[in-house]
This record gives sequence, structure tokens and C-alpha cells, in this order.
Amino acid sequence: MGGFKWSSQRLIMEVAAVKSGRPAAPRALCARFWEGVRSGLGIEEAAGFAGVSAGLAFGWFRQAGGVTANGPRPAGGRYLSVAEREEIAVGLAAGLSVRAVAARLGRSPSTVSREVRRNSNCQGRYRALAAQGQAQWRAARPKTAKLAGNRRLRGWVQDRLEERWSPEQVSVMLRREFPGEPEMRVSHETIYQSIYVQGRGALRRELAGCLRTGRALRRPRRKEGQRRGRIPGMVLISERPAEAADRAVPGHWEGDLIIGAGGKSAIGTLVERSTRFVLLLHLPRGHGAGQVAAAMTEVMGTLPGQLRRSLTWDQGGEMAGHAQIALATDLDIYFCDPHSPWQRGSNENTNGLLRQYFPKATNLAAHSREHLDAVAAQLNARPRKTLGWRTPAQALDEFLAAAA
Repeated sequence: MGGFKWSSQRLIMEVAAVKSGRPAAPRALCARFWEGVRSGLGIEEAAGFAGVSAGLAFGWFRQAGGVTANGPRPAGGRYLSVAEREEIAVGLAAGLSVRAVAARLGRSPSTVSREVRRNSNCQGRYRALAAQGQAQWRAARPKTAKLAGNRRLRGWVQDRLEERWSPEQVSVMLRREFPGEPEMRVSHETIYQSIYVQGRGALRRELAGCLRTGRALRRPRRKEGQRRGRIPGMVLISERPAEAADRAVPGHWEGDLIIGAGGKSAIGTLVERSTRFVLLLHLPRGHGAGQVAAAMTEVMGTLPGQLRRSLTWDQGGEMAGHAQIALATDLDIYFCDPHSPWQRGSNENTNGLLRQYFPKATNLAAHSREHLDAVAAQLNARPRKTLGWRTPAQALDEFLAAAA
């Protein structure tokens, strides 16, 4: 489940700082958010995937003008990541040599030596978060945008945009109108960014209204063949262990949401595959990725470890925070194939029973946590033919007694 551990993310968010002041969050979390956006998640879902607030994520999206290319990507290759800088700090604090630290990271000793020399503080101490801030501050490019530095080019482009030309038409015609003047050329992507991205200072932002879409923010486009809403890092049900499929061992769960009127409210449902024991997630403030992750972590945290083996869910965006859930609950999380509800048969059956209590086209947020617990208790006390007329509660108690 890629990314930092959840606790590490929260720690970084609390203590990271750079010269220009306290940032909203480090580059690694921003890169994880944009990874989600590029994969097709909505902004709130990508925020849950990265483990940051929706407000912070919307701020990043507005700052980039909705242009995904402007969002940072996960560190790698020639650039050190936050995790690598943490390893350097831990290694140095343990008294390891630069060469030993470099060997642990699989990096060149000169890379580690240069990193420590550049980003140690005035007392000569190396701190990972401060070093990350220093690196981000140095990486900022104050380079003047091409349209901002060329008044003649900027005027020609603005005039054509006001005539409702597309940026691509403008770019192509610049080459034809000024064949011998390379300074009078600009790509259509540069024109888009000059309109949409804050701080470029080249074209007037209101020119966005002259474009065909008229949008104030650019909407990311799916790549060819990419399915909308695909959750990064999914592990499909085909990789789920056989013990979950044959229901021989309790602790494997199926989950989903039942949705209220207008899609504005929801209740999370969890069913244990072997005993059919039911748990319900209280979601009074929405059913985005962040809310579902928090509710899931709270409910699953009440169960003993032997009842937390795996969870199978459909590919809904509410599970974009599956990596955080897995880390917090020690669950292996698997996703059904698209349009395959039979792969969660126990959960689908239970959701049908729950509609007796929570009818369609009603406000599901109106139900209290106590009411949800009472409904779950009633379902768990119903005798089930598939259990030899035992109740789910009895089946679960028998398993726990045998395991004690």
C-alpha cells in the first residue's frame, strides 16, 4: 500500500516548515494527491487518498488551475524523497558513516554527502523535514514566463483569444505568421497555463471565458483507455487468499454503502463472510473517502485481531483512502471487478435486508449511531438457515470461544 505510514504523514503535516513560512503540507502529500487526480479520482476522493483535508486539496487544485501537469509527482530517480531523507537522518543519528547510509538507500555516497552538506542547519545537524523544506525552496523557479516577458507576443495571443480562437489555433498560426521569428512562438499548453495557473502573470484570467468551455478551472482529461474513477493502488479480488473465498476462517469482510435520497447521505455496511455478522458505519457528515476511512478505522478498531483479516469492497471512490485504512486496521483490502456485485454476495443480501430499516429515497444521515447499532444487533440476532439456524452473534461467539 504505497506512501508513508499514516502516522508519519500526520507528523510531517504538523512539523514541516520552510524558509518562506509554514507550508500547508509537504510536497510528498501534494504529489500523492495529484497521483489520485491523474488516475481519475475527484478532488475529495484524491484528498482522502493522500490523507489531507478537502479544503487543502481544493487549494492545490485552484493554484494549479486544474492543470495536472503542474502538480508535483512522487519523488524518485535523481531526487531524494522525504522517506530517503528520514533514513539519512536516522542513520546519521545512529552514528553511521555517509557511505553506510548511502549503501542502505542504494544511493551514491556523493549524493548523500552533498545532501547533508547542503541541508544541515547552522549547528551542523541534519533534520529530514527541514532538509525537505530547503530542497523545495531551492527547486522553485522564478523564471519569467515567455508570454509575460514578450509584450508583442502576449498582445497577439490575447487579441486572437478575444476573437474566440482556441490556444491550439493561436499556436499554429503564430508559426505561419512569423516563420522567421522563433521568439514569436508559444505552445498551446503554455497559453492554457498562462490563463489558468495562478502566479504566471501573463494573460488576463478573464480570457478563460473566451475559450470554448468557459471554465474558470481546467478539468483534467482522461487518458485513452483509462477508466474514470479508478482508485490508485487497488488489489483486485483475484488476489484474495483462498481461505476468504471458501468462508472457512472468520475475519474476512465484505463492505459497501447504501445510499439515501439524491445520493446525499449513506450508511456503510460490513458483513463477515463466515458468520454473516453485521457492522454499520455511521456517516452523518458525508460519505467521501475521508469520512469512510475514519468510520471504518473506528469500527474495525473495536474487533480482535483474528477478526481483521481482509475486506472486499467494490470500486467506489469512497474507498480511495484504502491505504490508510489498511495501515490503521491491519486489514488486507481487495476490490471487486467492475459491475460484479455477486463477488460481494453476502453484503448484497444484507443490504437488501437493511432496506427494511432504511428505505430508499430517505435521508440516511438522520439516523443516530445508537439506532444503527440497534439495527445491527437485531440482524445479528436473526437465525440464519445458512448457519444451521444459528444467529450470526452465536456463530461469532462460538468462534471467539474456540480461539480463546
